[in-house]
Amino acid sequence: MTTTQRATSLYPAALAGARPAKVSIIGAGAVGSTLAYAAVIKGVAREVVLYDINRSRVEAEALDIAHGIQFTPVGNVVGSDDVEAMRDSDVVVITAGPKQEPGQSRLELAGASAKLMEKMLPRVVEVAPEAIYIMVTNPCDVMTYVALKITGLPRNQLFGSGTVLDTSRLRYLVGQETGIAVQNIHAYVTGEHGDSEIPLWSCSEIGNVPLAQWGQTVNGGVFDGETRKRIKTDVVNSAYEIINGKGATNYAVGLAVTNILGAVLRDESRVLTISTLLDDWQGLSDVCLSAPTVVDRQGAGKILCPPITLNERDGLTESAKRLRQVARDLGY
Repeated sequence: MTTTQRATSLYPAALAGARPAKVSIIGAGAVGSTLAYAAVIKGVAREVVLYDINRSRVEAEALDIAHGIQFTPVGNVVGSDDVEAMRDSDVVVITAGPKQEPGQSRLELAGASAKLMEKMLPRVVEVAPEAIYIMVTNPCDVMTYVALKITGLPRNQLFGSGTVLDTSRLRYLVGQETGIAVQNIHAYVTGEHGDSEIPLWSCSEIGNVPLAQWGQTVNGGVFDGETRKRIKTDVVNSAYEIINGKGATNYAVGLAVTNILGAVLRDESRVLTISTLLDDWQGLSDVCLSAPTVVDRQGAGKILCPPITLNERDGLTESAKRLRQVARDLGY
């Protein structure tokens, strides 16, 4: 047992007979470590395992989080470079992968990410065959498709974090424009988690009011086509702006994936824009991209079909072609 494991195994006697939920996070970089921190604060699982091949880094990250356990829901944090630490996990989140550099698109990471998945995933599935797998590694949609092919797992058991974060960014910006709390804004980003993503403006609402009928904004203008175009551009460019400024995106994605974890482990049946394998959704099949999907303890469930315009459907078709071609170029 490592120093980190000894320091953080602090279960009370009342929990001795219960099997707690166990979440394993692969990758102790900015995203993985922030996700572990957010998961502990939110209390989505009793045990969080942070795995990385860099032993000193992963043990240090876990120990740093563990020292704050007193201030969070009771839990256990383990940092390890041993795949065995992930055995019998309920959920495995994969964040490990090459770092996205300033100016680099997510799709440009595909080759290196695929090679990592080929090497790593079979070993992880061997120790956690029943886990729900969530792919965060970029390019998220392509890696989700590649991971499904490598592991042979069903679509409900392995899916990507998709545009859950992009949807949050969209709602935040609409809230800033209209002065309405993001909790009352219902709008989705679909398609690629990347440059070709598609906001579904046609079915976006504030409360029960279609966004197309929203009048004056807090800036004195109206919510028209130019406003929508500007907001879409800001959503797409958000990651580039953050990476240029500080080198990585980590806080919001940590919260977004923690939200997905909660939907799974608490069996919430929440509608989230995760990336999953499509079968004749909006005419699209054999590709992973984001769509409003019910998420519960079984993983990715029913995919919803909101009313969309022909332009939005055409955009989704182009997004799917783009992602499918990248997968084909990788041999999948």
